[in-house]
Amino acid sequence: MSLATHPPIADVLHGAVDLHCHSGPNPFSREFDHVGAAKDAERLGMRGILVKSHHHNTVMDLLAMGRELEPIATPIFGGIALNAQVGGINPYAVAMCLRMGGRAVWFPTFSSRCHCENSHHGFPESEYDIPNRIVDVIDAEGDLLEPVHEVIDLIVESDALMSAGHLEPAESAKLFAAGRDRGVRRMVISHPNFVVDADVERCRQLVELGGYVEHEFGMYDPQGFRKWDPDLLVGWIRTIGADHTVLASDLGQRGRPMPVDALMRVGAELLARGITEDELRQVTQHNPAFLLGLDDERPAPVGG
Repeated sequence: MSLATHPPIADVLHGAVDLHCHSGPNPFSREFDHVGAAKDAERLGMRGILVKSHHHNTVMDLLAMGRELEPIATPIFGGIALNAQVGGINPYAVAMCLRMGGRAVWFPTFSSRCHCENSHHGFPESEYDIPNRIVDVIDAEGDLLEPVHEVIDLIVESDALMSAGHLEPAESAKLFAAGRDRGVRRMVISHPNFVVDADVERCRQLVELGGYVEHEFGMYDPQGFRKWDPDLLVGWIRTIGADHTVLASDLGQRGRPMPVDALMRVGAELLARGITEDELRQVTQHNPAFLLGLDDERPAPVGG
């Protein structure tokens, strides 16, 4: 089907959900704050967005912005990333975040050993001198640390989303196996081909453990900062399957596109390359809506 025969891209993407928005406030320079993110999402009738900071619990931001967010139709949710700035693998911080309405826990991102020892990633610079340290999730014997299990149990208690953050693939597999065994229903690995270097076979293993593979459409936007060929994204979707794939923005950085604009451009590119409307809705709407807790059950397979 040619792109000309599809309905307008905004109609296909209406009701999308973004699990990876980097709005501010933040030590890294941001193009817009959480209110701006919600207003942007409202343009597309998005069902929800999840705002992420590498440095702090974003639930507190949203509570402080409540009056400004209330009239915006698209709801916005927060969570916590377990980096050095919140004390690392800190069950106390996780409990506060989730019990105050948080929907997601990211295991270490830029404090992970994988990120700290990986030299080929590019991250924005901060105007502040913020110290960092490696936050490990396994001990010398290769077993998950006890606080990791405590955090997993808190995720189960709230039925929240568990993200592998920037853990290396073998650690992500241990985390997902423990999550599955302890009752986590919503698990995701982000940008497998950026920082974490999780190949297709490793991602298949994570899917078998109950996870979803998240790709950041900001990296495939023709007007974006990375400009990867959308054919690469099509290959990932075809290999892993739309039923186990999620598209999210990973946008908000100063000077980069607005998420809705990038999503519409990349969505159009995917349709032009043979991804079906149903598949596009699966990866931008149904799967992320389940992961964010907007839908209680896993979505039915495409065509099922």
